[in-house]
Parts: sequence; structure tokens; C-alpha cells
Amino acid sequence: VQLVESGGGLVQPGGSLRLSCAPSTAHFDDYAYGWIRQAPGKEREGVACISIADRSTTYANSVKGRFTISSDIEKNTVYLEMSSLEPEDTAMYYCAIRLGVTVLGGCPRPMDYDTWGKGIQVTVSS
Repeated sequence: VQLVESGGGLVQPGGSLRLSCAPSTAHFDDYAYGWIRQAPGKEREGVACISIADRSTTYANSVKGRFTISSDIEKNTVYLEMSSLEPEDTAMYYCAIRLGVTVLGGCPRPMDYDTWGKGIQVTVSS
């Protein structure tokens, strides 16, 4: 399975962006999808995840109320809607998948995802 991310870029503080993740699989709903970010000099941080099968979602405290993860089964795409962006949100954002898990109890650890996309840069700056 390959994952293709899109939608990143430069945005001013307080602005919004929507990231997309499109997997190359016909079994879209067999996976849990996560968005993980990594800023220079910092550890990877899982920001949000969604299980397609049971529609469960989980968010990191740092993005709760500002980011929304969703899926469109018809388009085979997972989205991360980001609003009220802050300079601290600047990072490379990665989409990742793990087969057959729910996220009711929390997102998988970054190391537990099966497949990662190449990442997409999000820069929040004035």
C-alpha cells in the first residue's frame, strides 16, 4: 500500500489548511489512519487518528478543538482539517496506516504504524 499526502504549504498564524491522504488500496476501511508530525529537532508526535471501521477518532491534546480528522469512503481519502494554526504547528506531516485496529483506546504509537507516506510540509509563519 502506498500513501499519497497533499494539501500542505505556507499559512499565516490563525489560518487553516486541509491535508489529504489517499491510500492505494481497495480495502480502505480495513485500516486505522493516523497523522504524525515531526518538527526539526523534535520527536515525532501523533496528532490524530481515525478507525474507518468504527469511526472512532483520537486527538493529541495539543490539537484538540483545532484539528479534525475525517474520512470519505467514496473518495478513499482521509483528511486532516487544521484551523487556528500556530507557528508551533510547523512540521512535516505524515499519513500512516495500521491494519485492523480501533483507535477507541488511543492512537497507535508512531512506531506501530505499518506504512507511512513521504510526508508533506506545513509551515505557519507571518
